[in-house]
Amino acid sequence: MRVTQLNLHTAPAGVSPAELFVRWPSLADIPEAVAEGGARVTVLQAAHDEARFSRHGVDYHFFPVGGLATAHARARRVVELLRTGVPDVLHIHSLACAEEAYVIAQAMPSLPLVLQDHADRVPAWWRRPAWRRWLRSVDAVAFTAPSLAQRFDVAGLFPPTMRVFAIPESSCRFTPGSREIAREAAGASGAPLVVWVGHLNENKDPLTVLEGFARLAARVPAARLCLLFGSAPLRESVQARVDGDDLLRDRVSLVGPVPHAAVETWMRAADIYVSGSHAESCGFALLEALACGTAPVVTDIPSFRELTGNGAVGRLYPVADAARCGDALLSLARSPSPRELIRDHFQSHLSFRALGRRWASAYAQLASAEPVRA
Repeated sequence: MRVTQLNLHTAPAGVSPAELFVRWPSLADIPEAVAEGGARVTVLQAAHDEARFSRHGVDYHFFPVGGLATAHARARRVVELLRTGVPDVLHIHSLACAEEAYVIAQAMPSLPLVLQDHADRVPAWWRRPAWRRWLRSVDAVAFTAPSLAQRFDVAGLFPPTMRVFAIPESSCRFTPGSREIAREAAGASGAPLVVWVGHLNENKDPLTVLEGFARLAARVPAARLCLLFGSAPLRESVQARVDGDDLLRDRVSLVGPVPHAAVETWMRAADIYVSGSHAESCGFALLEALACGTAPVVTDIPSFRELTGNGAVGRLYPVADAARCGDALLSLARSPSPRELIRDHFQSHLSFRALGRRWASAYAQLASAEPVRA
């Protein structure tokens, strides 16, 4: 099986491939996972400068797109590259590349195309007629959870023939470790210790989580909550909520931003990972918690249902429901989930090896199927 993965989001100028792999880890992680399954994988990466090399069994071609101002121009350049060694399947990252996919399909009608969602937005109504035409040339799309495709279906963008695969955007290389050592390194304690990792914004909904944690603290006084976050438009509201509640004031710590490597330490230290997200295309912090064997209490949204096996590990609660969040936290505090069970779930369904198997199966189905494009 020969697979080409196409990334048309241009690499930043002046950033070497080695630096780019650090900034964009999934650029290498996903193709390498597929290659481990036996496929021959080539990555075409839009860039400012030309570069060709192989890394961990994957061939990379960084191709310059300077002067290629339109989707048609970029797509025609990709067609030229593909014709030097036509793959069995073309995997295009981002539904935002629907126009480029259309041009490629017109030039290479027998080449199966799959687009992968990366938190892509449904286009404005006035752009949808063009998108409907473009997506008629695509054989399949991939979302973390199949129901995430509904927003495109409701907009009438997918033809009836469109195949939908359920494959998470990425995975995580974190591992379980000593909780005691991690707590010492993080300087954190609690019984249970609850950790939040995410921006303090409306979508992440920290205020609902704080209310839910207050309900836990009222029943379990030894509980502690640590909030790790980057951007924080709601910081003042969060701080005011903490300062104004006796149940929260001495039990909640606003840790703020930490290096990504330190997130692994915090996830190992935690008894529970909590999230209040209203919508996510995947859930990278949730993946990190599961990789460390940390039990999650997360909202009942499509991507989180998919990643937790419909709540097979951890607890799910309705979006913006502080009472149910508190109930879920209390349930896990009283009946902790075995870390080994959570890690086994991650390894079986969400690890890079598991994702490689999922993509290999999807590619095989596309390569062997009769063309059914609308």
